[in-house]
Amino acid sequence: MAIQFNFVSSMLILVLLSISSVEGQGGGGGGVIDVVAKFGAKADEKTDLSKPLLDAWKEACASTSPSKIMIPKGIYFLSTTTLDGPCKAPIELQVQGTVKAPADPGAFKEPKWIAFNRIENFKLFGGGVFDGQGTTAYKREGCKGHDYCGSLPVNLRFDFLTNAMIQDITTKDSKQFQANVLGCKNITFEHFTVSAPDESPNTDGIHIGRSDGVNVLNSEIKTGDDCVSIGDGSKNLVINGVTCGPGHGISIGSLGLFKNEEPVEGVTVKNCTMTNTSNGVRIKTWPGAEPGTCSNIHFEDITVTNVSSPIIIDQKYCPWNKCKINEESKVKLSNISFKNIHGTSARPEAVKIICSATLPCENVELADIEITHSGPTGPAVSQCSNVKPKVSGKQNPAACSAPIPAKPTSTA
Repeated sequence: MAIQFNFVSSMLILVLLSISSVEGQGGGGGGVIDVVAKFGAKADEKTDLSKPLLDAWKEACASTSPSKIMIPKGIYFLSTTTLDGPCKAPIELQVQGTVKAPADPGAFKEPKWIAFNRIENFKLFGGGVFDGQGTTAYKREGCKGHDYCGSLPVNLRFDFLTNAMIQDITTKDSKQFQANVLGCKNITFEHFTVSAPDESPNTDGIHIGRSDGVNVLNSEIKTGDDCVSIGDGSKNLVINGVTCGPGHGISIGSLGLFKNEEPVEGVTVKNCTMTNTSNGVRIKTWPGAEPGTCSNIHFEDITVTNVSSPIIIDQKYCPWNKCKINEESKVKLSNISFKNIHGTSARPEAVKIICSATLPCENVELADIEITHSGPTGPAVSQCSNVKPKVSGKQNPAACSAPIPAKPTSTA
């Protein structure tokens, strides 16, 4: 996977360098399009950026040579927008300023604020901030009798992009997911920053689904849900150098809830740090629901500090008790490794691998685990069910040495 990842990254960098080298050269449009200078956008926090941005996008997308749209420094208001491809040449969006969403959740008729759709060779960068102003939505006040609570907007949607780079961008206080990746191929997030309070519900930092070749590199994610969540159909993912916390850790799943879910295959999570999170590295599947598979998953070189559940496979995932808890998961898990994971656990259950009785986990490896817990409830423990892991290196706590309680603790 590393060879493939490096090749894809090199090709992507070459594409982006070719974009930069022709900036300002014109030729069928091209060059730099300033939304303020050319289309009259105003950084006054009240004039809608939507039309100037769409006008700039239309011009850039029609250009037969590479183009760049620039949103200069300042604070802008943007109601909502969808930037559609396909475009005729590579395209960049350089955001230097702060773009703010409507604070009122009722202003949105669809679950999206800014969407990038069906674009090839795209780069979003510039050090800018996308502020979803989600504080009102977190309280969930007034949901009864209102449709908007079921369709709260995602800050940034990336749908069906091919060869894309999201670099030096901040998303904050989204009303729902901070960023959603669907149907993409070869998309990289680098120096991507997510900021939301720990009490913000359902604000996953980056949610990935049905995408091939997603890289999340050297990024900082603070949110109220999973820092990175990986849904069905995800394959060839690399998550490297992510700091997570507050949040719910880095999670695969939940899987097995819906019909016709696609396999998850080939996920590497390494060199990551979790601090004060409810989970560390996790795979979660629903009991008694739909079939699926999840394989070739590798967690390596992970530091956990005061993490409630540092290592967890939970095939009895049952939030809000809305599942068939007495049935077994139909999602098959195989070829999974946890290597060089160290730090401290906020609860005694530092390692918890709860697999399906009808489809036991296969080829699970625990290598060099060093997680401690100190508290009135005792030292760290390791629990296993329906799995016989391969064990190597140091094991603290001793692998699979503790009994499973009759009612396992549910995870967020």
